[in-house]
Amino acid sequence: MDLKRRHSPNSSYCNKSGYKRHRTDYSEMAKAKHQRLPESASRRRPDVLSSRREHYERDFPVYKQPVEVGSFSLDAERRFFNDGRQMRYYVEPDKNPNFNLRDGYRDRFVKRDDSVKERLDHMLRWILANKAKLASSNATGTSCLLDHDFVTWRGHLTKLLTTPYETREGWLLAATKFRGTVYISEVETEAAQRDRENREERHEEMMYWGYKFEQYACSDDVHGLPNPSGVVNTNEAFCTVVQTRLADHKLLFSGEVDCRDKDPNAPAPPACYVELKTSAEICTPKQRSNFLRFKLLKWWAQSFLPGVPRVVAGFRDHDGVVISTETFLISKMSHLIKNEYNCWKPTVCMNFCSDFLSFVKSVVTEDNPNVVYLFSWEPRTDVRYSIHRDSSYSFLPPWYVEGMASGS
Repeated sequence: MDLKRRHSPNSSYCNKSGYKRHRTDYSEMAKAKHQRLPESASRRRPDVLSSRREHYERDFPVYKQPVEVGSFSLDAERRFFNDGRQMRYYVEPDKNPNFNLRDGYRDRFVKRDDSVKERLDHMLRWILANKAKLASSNATGTSCLLDHDFVTWRGHLTKLLTTPYETREGWLLAATKFRGTVYISEVETEAAQRDRENREERHEEMMYWGYKFEQYACSDDVHGLPNPSGVVNTNEAFCTVVQTRLADHKLLFSGEVDCRDKDPNAPAPPACYVELKTSAEICTPKQRSNFLRFKLLKWWAQSFLPGVPRVVAGFRDHDGVVISTETFLISKMSHLIKNEYNCWKPTVCMNFCSDFLSFVKSVVTEDNPNVVYLFSWEPRTDVRYSIHRDSSYSFLPPWYVEGMASGS
């Protein structure tokens, strides 16, 4: 049943081929002007959305228990497979494991090319492969209409949840409406592009550490053991696809999963999934406060959305050695922050996300995959948008548009 939650909103839910993209044309964005709509529509459509926290201090919105409707895998060459071949199984580490996260960085590391912007492509491939079971009961003839208001990546929704508390990084989200469903795909900001192109070597290595921790804590076989002497290849991924509803928004989104509980009696996905994280060891009260206020927010948002119940964290020293591990239950995270002054609140996060999706619905009116509504936000500002027709921002590929119109 659907219930509005007033207390401990994260304790439970209500019943409950990549291709290179051309460099972003930021001058196009700057020159874009809103397209003229009928006068009645333009009067109804808001121009901005506030991101101020106090505007979202209200009851926790209805959020249905996420249901896994499928999954897919990406192999060592980033090829899509409509199956679970890349699933890994969690092997609980010792409490003080002394994992060396630097091991293999120089000689056993294949890094995905993060300059290749895959947009929604892998998820779109999954939709085409499974469109028969996703089709709305309102679909007629050979047309396939999804019974969802939004299709996106989990990571994009995570950005929205954390927006009211974000103080450093802005974002750009492109939205396009096709056959009644709004697709949302991230666009790299100029600042993010600069950071990516100018990362220091230490930063690159620390990004590797997170993947290495996964290698220490996961096996490829349900009865196997981890193999930390193997190659870390960040092209490989297993992704869940879930559907849920936030307020009156029906969502279909996908996100990468680190591993699952290998206990045969574990609950069905997504409740059997485990998220793995690394973080600097906590030695002072100030460090603990910063961990709770900033890092824990992102961990909560990332796992709460798809219904992943726990995060296993490896706390490392400056040299990249994991000296301790700790399990954090998503349902208990709000209790950990209750004594932190002016800390993040799950209700603010979810209400902002819900209101943003309502804002998108009110703005994205033209059903045309060649029309993109670009939503932009920078810390301490409102969310704004511009409209782009037949531009480099278009992200639904012809093979998807044609595939959704085909009866095959």
